[in-house]
Parts: sequence; structure tokens; C-alpha cells
Amino acid sequence: MKKVGLRIDVDTFRGTRDGVPRLLDLLDWHEVKASFFFSVGPDNMGRHLWRLMRPTFLTKMLRSKAASLYGWDILFAGTAWPGREIGTAHAEVIAASAKAGHEIGLHAWDHFAWQTWAGVWGEERMTREIEKGLDVLSTIVGRHVDCSAVAGWRADQTAIEAKQGFGFRYNSDCRGTAPFRPRLADGSLGTPQIPTTLPTWDEVVGRETTAEDFNAFILDKLVKAEGTPVYVVHAEVEGIAMAKQFDELLAKAKDAGIAFCPLGSLLPKDISSLPEGRVTRGTATGRDGWLGVQAAAEAS
Repeated sequence: MKKVGLRIDVDTFRGTRDGVPRLLDLLDWHEVKASFFFSVGPDNMGRHLWRLMRPTFLTKMLRSKAASLYGWDILFAGTAWPGREIGTAHAEVIAASAKAGHEIGLHAWDHFAWQTWAGVWGEERMTREIEKGLDVLSTIVGRHVDCSAVAGWRADQTAIEAKQGFGFRYNSDCRGTAPFRPRLADGSLGTPQIPTTLPTWDEVVGRETTAEDFNAFILDKLVKAEGTPVYVVHAEVEGIAMAKQFDELLAKAKDAGIAFCPLGSLLPKDISSLPEGRVTRGTATGRDGWLGVQAAAEAS
């Protein structure tokens, strides 16, 4: 069987409430363990609507039929009413994910705020955001949470440095090809990064494939993927609107020899064997704005 890391991002109030329980049922049925990354602070995702003025974001929203895919409550969350705190309201759902044996990691305190301001914040502000989210999530699951994945892959060297003091076993903050250790400002090597290697549903539907043909499209990518493949799904998509399709994908992937697993399972026992690299700002086809991408280490 071919190991593929399965990462599940949980961005919103409804994604936690409705999407995660459905995903837990599907994963249990297919005997799959995954890595869940939770946003636990206020759900202000609706504030992203200002980005409709940017052609690339508007095109993505229209192409993926966002209103029918996500629902109006997600698209307007935190605009006409204050953002509801996810961890406070849905602690039982998050705790159930941990109890089911899945890997639990921090996605964000405020997903919207990180995705919007990560390119502006300094290391101190980033550290405070991480600390708030980590404290809440660790309290919910009853132990120290030892992995994380920033919202929207918005990571650069500042984010990498900000995460070093939290004792994470690994982070999954960028797009790339294989696990590596980023070089820090003081010359040492930082916490291992496990990059996302495969495209997400919203990046390709309406551009490279149709919603109806997505499973065949991504299954082909999974089978042909080399290195250390990592596939990301979202509780708001595969856990709600596309749950039936994701159920079918899990079955077809198993038949094709794909064994989904938590991201932590992809790390070698000796992390010193990992190559070094960097996280720099770049782009990904089908995604609006900048994000962190894996780059080769600078020559010393």
C-alpha cells in the first residue's frame, strides 16, 4: 500500500459542528486515521468577502460555486454578527476527534485574521495568536497539542521563527514535495515541515476538472504522486456538501492501493535525516494570493 498523508482543515463554526462528525463517521467506516487541524477562536470567515474586488478571488468563488458549496452562513460569518467562538461551542466535537484516535493539530485562533494579516504581523503578534489557539485546543483535548498547520498556508520565515518555542513535533505550513527542516535565523534547523503536495478541491474544480469528475482526477494524482504525498480536505467541503463524493473517494483510493494516514506517520524516526530547506512566499495555481512554498536551502 502507498502511504498518503491525509490532512483535514477545519476553518469554521459550521465546518466543526456539521462537517467533522460526518467525517469521523466516514473515516471510521473506511478504517482511516487522519490529521485534523482545528480553528478554535472566532469564526470571522465572512470578512473575506472584501476580496471579491480581486479578480483572482472572484473567479475562484464563481468557479467553485462557493455559495452552494459553503452556504451563506459561512460566507457571511463575522460580518452582520460577531464571530462565534468555535472551540467554546464545539469542544465536544473536537474532543471526539481526538478520542477516535486521529492526530489533532492547531490550524488557527482566528482563521480570517491569520490569512489576512500573516504577511504584515511581526513574530511577537504571531506568537500571541498561536499561543491563544494552542491553549484552547490543548485544554479541549486534555494534552499538549504537538503539531500545527497555518491558515491558508500563509507562512514565511517570520511564521517559522514564531512557532519554534511551542514544542511542535512537526508543522505543515507550506506547499512543496517532501518533509524537510527549515533553516532558522540563528543558523540552527527548525521543526520539521510536512508540506501539502496535492491540489485541493476548490483549486481545480471548474479549472482543471468538473465536480462530477473530481474523484477520477484526484485519484489519478494520488496514484502517480511521488515522494511523500499529502492531500488536504476541508470539513466545510468534503464533510458537508461533498461528503458522498469523499466517501466514494476513500473506497476507490483503498482499491487503488492508497493507504491514508496522519501526517505524523510520514516523519522518519530520525529527523536529522531530513534535508534542510526554506519556506518562502510563492503562489499556487488556483489559489488567490501568496502562500508558503518549499524552497532549497541557501548556500552557506
